Amino acid sequence: MIAIDTNILLYAVDADEPTKQGRAMALIDDLMARKVSGVLLWQVAAEYLAGIRRWERNKKIDAGRTESLLEDALAIHELVMPTRDVLGISMLLSSKYALSHWDSMLLAACVDAGVTTLYSEDLTDGMRY
Repeated sequence: MIAIDTNILLYAVDADEPTKQGRAMALIDDLMARKVSGVLLWQVAAEYLAGIRRWERNKKIDAGRTESLLEDALAIHELVMPTRDVLGISMLLSSKYALSHWDSMLLAACVDAGVTTLYSEDLTDGMRY
């Protein structure tokens, strides 16, 4: 099962970053075409909403676009809420791999949800945690 990190979702809809937008859209299109099983992690959904709301505040998009972008993201995969176990797993991952708080929380949520592959620009490619 896969998960996509916030940055990829944001790049997919950010016309100001055409190269990254193209790569993000190609990845999402490929995953959708192959019908890869995946989840949308709560942390990712919350960070994505924060990012598009920031665009709204800066007049890059309007409120209607914010709502439609969120709905589109929620339609990609099932939204998965974190469990209490995520906190403990995060602490272990953070100390074992010297990860930042939010990276360890994201990876812990992946472990908790049964995600085997996380697509992100923030972590080492091919690393197994």
